[in-house]
Amino acid sequence: MPASENVMSNRKEIVVPDIGDFDKVPVIEVLVAQGDKVEKEDSLLTLESDKATMDLPSPASGQLVELTVSEGDEVGQGDVIGIIEVSGQAGGNGDSAPAGAAAEKPRESASPEKSQADEGRSGQDTSPVSAPDADHDHDFDLLVLGAGPAGYSAAFRASDLGMKVALVERHETLGGVCLNVGCIPSKALLHVAGVINSASALSDAGIDFGALEIDIDKLRKHKNQVVDRLTAGLAGMAKKRGVEVIHGRGQFSGRNEMTIEHAGKSRHVSFNQCIVAAGSRTVNIPGLPENDSRIMDSTGALELEDIPERLLVIGGGIIGLEMACVYSTLGSEVTVVEMMDRLIPGADADLVRPLQQHLKKSGIRIYTGTKVVEVEAGRDDLAAQLEGGDAPERARFDRVLVSVGRRPNGDRINAQAAGIEVDDKGFVKVDGQMRTNHAHIFAIGDIVGQPMLAHKGSYEGKVAAEVAAGHRRAADARVIPSVAYTDPEVAWVGVTEEQCRADGIEYELGKFPWAASGRALGLGRSEGFTKLIFDRKSDRLIGAGIVGVNAGDLISELALAIEMGSVAADLALTIHPHPTLSESVMMAAEVHEGTITDLYLPKS
Repeated sequence: MPASENVMSNRKEIVVPDIGDFDKVPVIEVLVAQGDKVEKEDSLLTLESDKATMDLPSPASGQLVELTVSEGDEVGQGDVIGIIEVSGQAGGNGDSAPAGAAAEKPRESASPEKSQADEGRSGQDTSPVSAPDADHDHDFDLLVLGAGPAGYSAAFRASDLGMKVALVERHETLGGVCLNVGCIPSKALLHVAGVINSASALSDAGIDFGALEIDIDKLRKHKNQVVDRLTAGLAGMAKKRGVEVIHGRGQFSGRNEMTIEHAGKSRHVSFNQCIVAAGSRTVNIPGLPENDSRIMDSTGALELEDIPERLLVIGGGIIGLEMACVYSTLGSEVTVVEMMDRLIPGADADLVRPLQQHLKKSGIRIYTGTKVVEVEAGRDDLAAQLEGGDAPERARFDRVLVSVGRRPNGDRINAQAAGIEVDDKGFVKVDGQMRTNHAHIFAIGDIVGQPMLAHKGSYEGKVAAEVAAGHRRAADARVIPSVAYTDPEVAWVGVTEEQCRADGIEYELGKFPWAASGRALGLGRSEGFTKLIFDRKSDRLIGAGIVGVNAGDLISELALAIEMGSVAADLALTIHPHPTLSESVMMAAEVHEGTITDLYLPKS
């Protein structure tokens, strides 16, 4: 974070510069002391905003003659935090330039030859390809279309690498579906639901909190505050990095041009390179009333307009089940209908089974192998006609949530104007460097294919930005973890058992039931288990699954283990703290190794 100063002979005031949309931010660490000698750009303080930490560097080389802040103080733009006596200055030589000067000078367009230091892990040739029109004068070195996790990660990384960047977003706030109407608000509500369920479960231990009272307006406000805090942090970081945010709906108007429509006005911008991060949208199904506010998608469900007495959730995937958990806990009578013969088809059936049992025990009706043929809108409610399984032929609901998947937005960016290839499903095909069929245009996130996950998009965004800046990089993640933040959570990574059987992979398991976990028993949640999948020939971990509380936090260790090529002994011999849920990973590996002492397993 650059600092600026006022000249006082050879002494300079160190002044806090523009810190974005924040009036004050706290000092979380003081890195120097009064009297210290520092070099220009040495970090003096660490500040913290809602979204990131920022270092305040020294404006010059010299000695700190005064430091007026301490840990815990709050500072804002224009505050003087100290005085430095500049080394060898009699009033204005080279060391007197503000620390922000380097950041504020006009950026040079990053050329493909800028850096060859970062090698892609895959070993493939990731040499940069010169972009068309690279020698022309464009408005931006890089334009990023879409400001979700994939897009803003790409824009910020590219700016950090010295590129002049524009970030185009059709909504008024940054963060895309994930931060505004997806991952973040849903997790805020799921946390509330989890606390309610945990408190209720304590009645078995003799603790009763009384009847549940819900103030829907305060709950909605809490959810919105979480979202607002994060999106404001993104706006502040974009400003600090010098990323120009352009609000409006962007569409290609040429191979190096985009037209952005906003509030009835058009703006035409040109770019040397472009990263498409235009995301996806919810899929609609036939047979539902049009323009009926009682028919919701996930965005509508998260608006939390009311708590319906009877809610039908169409779709037993991750999003549908997460919303089913929220509304059931808040008091709705929830019915889930899934056309496939099981919930969360991407995960192994044994992982999903404890979740399904727990949901049914909590009062949620679940019908698999069932489809909604039609929904008829009445004055007082919605009548759904169901077909298949053991579902009733007709049932009445106050609201219906449609959660049957998402479609990529490849058909909404006027891709043909830039000559970008888009398939009939709306996906954009890319190579290992996230390049489309035109080397200067990249695509990342939901729009390039499954899995449609925020963390996958962020990873791809950084790869694309580094390649665009001339670095030798390629997307080379071995595995991408998936998590359903239901109650209990379900998380998996790598290959599943079903994939092993389908692909003829010889494998062995290590499985530890949480009924033998002291920590899980103490939490009153022993329904879970940890499962490890090992390649039979090499004994390397190739897949894993966890079902239980906090499974989404536990799965990261196993993703890292697969990335590092760990064998069973690596996990079994790594000492885990006791009593924790994480030690179930170690114990599952011990089951596979035959060294487990916390279970009795008869010798085979």
